[in-house]
Amino acid sequence: MKKKSNIIFIIADDLGYWALGAYGNKDAITPNIDKLAEEGKKFDNFFCASPVCSPARASIFTGRIPSQHGILDWLDEWENGTTTEEYLKGQSTFVDILSKNNYICCMSGKWHMGAADKPQNGFKYWYSHQKGGGPYYNAPMYKDGELVLEEEYITDKITDYALDFIENNWEKENPFFLSLNYTAPHSPWNCKNHPENILNLYKDCSFQSCPRDPYHPWKIVETFEGTEEERIDVLKGYFGALTSMDFNIGRVIESLEKKKLLEDTIIIFTSDNGMNMGHHGIFGKGNGTSPLNMYDTSVKIPFIMYKKGEFKAEVVENLLSHYDIRQTILEYLDLNDNLDTNVNYPGKSFKKILENNSLEENENIVIYDEYGPTRMIRNKNFKYIHRYPDGPCEFYNLMEDPQEKNNLIEEKKYENIIDSMRVELLTWYADHVNPEIDGALLPVYGGGQKKLAGKWGGFQKDTFGRYQSKYIFSGDNQLKENILTIDQENKIQ
Repeated sequence: MKKKSNIIFIIADDLGYWALGAYGNKDAITPNIDKLAEEGKKFDNFFCASPVCSPARASIFTGRIPSQHGILDWLDEWENGTTTEEYLKGQSTFVDILSKNNYICCMSGKWHMGAADKPQNGFKYWYSHQKGGGPYYNAPMYKDGELVLEEEYITDKITDYALDFIENNWEKENPFFLSLNYTAPHSPWNCKNHPENILNLYKDCSFQSCPRDPYHPWKIVETFEGTEEERIDVLKGYFGALTSMDFNIGRVIESLEKKKLLEDTIIIFTSDNGMNMGHHGIFGKGNGTSPLNMYDTSVKIPFIMYKKGEFKAEVVENLLSHYDIRQTILEYLDLNDNLDTNVNYPGKSFKKILENNSLEENENIVIYDEYGPTRMIRNKNFKYIHRYPDGPCEFYNLMEDPQEKNNLIEEKKYENIIDSMRVELLTWYADHVNPEIDGALLPVYGGGQKKLAGKWGGFQKDTFGRYQSKYIFSGDNQLKENILTIDQENKIQ
């Protein structure tokens, strides 16, 4: 068996791949993340499984797509100061398997997958944000089961808990897994939410990396009224939150070096989903528009893996997804994934890349993404977006139009490619979804999910053998309650 490496898994919140210095951003001050990318594996074509936080995070940990794990939108289900459901109960995560193999597991930061007040899915140590987003000062956090309002800057406090775990709680005869889940650089971005000394680093920045595109015709959120001064203030907050996170990652790396643990620890850095900060005229992610969007700026995320002395530095061009992580970590560590053996996992291991070998890939490698009734299939050259039940659909030639400015869905010369990608997308999802929680057939609009889906939340068959789902969402312009009858023999195509 391979030596069991420690693992630190860092998840940023709403961080697009474009926002890091390592990915070409000349505005961002991210020296520690950039160093990990320079000296480790920097993945240039990595994608989330859904362009919004809760379903994306659930896919990272479970290795399932949203229509398999049942978290289909961001969770808005907390009531009376506590969450109401344990959304991943009965489903294994790779952390469950690590824990069963003597890893000591700690979660510090944003969980946002239900029951935030208690450790779950293999974690022993637990410091969790109550909801998933909110102020950077006086943030509501669960610590040892008690809700506390942290007066200090929450990015610092999330790091403090992680460092205390490594220093005082980690049982050193066993390896550890630390899930370091920052709320940064999620909103709010106004300057009162971030340290002045960090904001001053961007005092004279004009943020050329963030285009001031005309507002998207589907936009649903106006982050600012439109003046240049307000735009700069928003971007200063976003990048300030990012830099604060980077400096705290530096604290973690420094601690590992002092304790001579760096060579024994795999560091993974990613984000839950992408983010538009003016890109396409949107300030938001997949639910920054209605209907929901699948732009690369929403679905493409940074992904970096580093292990000193073991991972050869390289830029990886392979198309990969968050749903590949479970298989990769467990295979790399030679751990048997003997839980949920009846699940048709969508991912594939990229262990060969970590062993400094090439991953075989052909032109047919594609990435899939879903957000309720909006689904995407993407390869290196083309992207097709399908919306149930009747569009609008999109098609982009990424070779000629990498910024996705021109929707070519009506172009006759691409008709065969579009038809082929549509069939491939529908076939793949038919092979993988749990029909009881098929997001394409449920009212997922980006306004938040308030109840369990499918068999975990009241799916029942009527007298004709059809499923009925009571699925409740929040949001000012969203349906508060929907009852959708699904005829499984005549699915919407």
